[in-house]
Amino acid sequence: MSYKNKTYVIFDGDKDQWAYRFMNGWKANEHIDFNFYDAHDVGSEITDRASEQTVKRTLRQRFANAKQVIVLIGENTKSLYRFVRWELDLAVELNLPIIGVNLNDNRSFDTDRCPPILRDEYVVYIPFKMKIIQYALDHFPGEYNSRALDAKGPRNYPESVYTKIGA
Repeated sequence: MSYKNKTYVIFDGDKDQWAYRFMNGWKANEHIDFNFYDAHDVGSEITDRASEQTVKRTLRQRFANAKQVIVLIGENTKSLYRFVRWELDLAVELNLPIIGVNLNDNRSFDTDRCPPILRDEYVVYIPFKMKIIQYALDHFPGEYNSRALDAKGPRNYPESVYTKIGA
């Protein structure tokens, strides 16, 4: 499931890289059951001197085989346009399942932090907790792909899911 499908992670590279590093740390720890196939692990690294066109071309290549997207929603995510907004536009255009991970541990759509482009999209919102992130990676893409085509709006998991997985 999540370990087989490439996951593209969108985040504020200046302020929220810590969360992305945590996810990679969970993945690397052999004593923790957390895994995802990170689309950022492929291709060349983007340097600080790369042009916007080069960065977008590289990011588009990383999206090419992604089957799902995680967006780490931090304090400034709502107002990021240069790359984050572009990446979200592309994820919506490619019809990829999007998992919104609230870094403030909110379990639902957060109007104060979430980019407006996602407001009406079929996106599941979860807190930044390892077990629920793994659950969403394993279950949300199937739900997304079997949804009614006119289904819109934010989704969240009921308390029973959090209880079941111990999150």
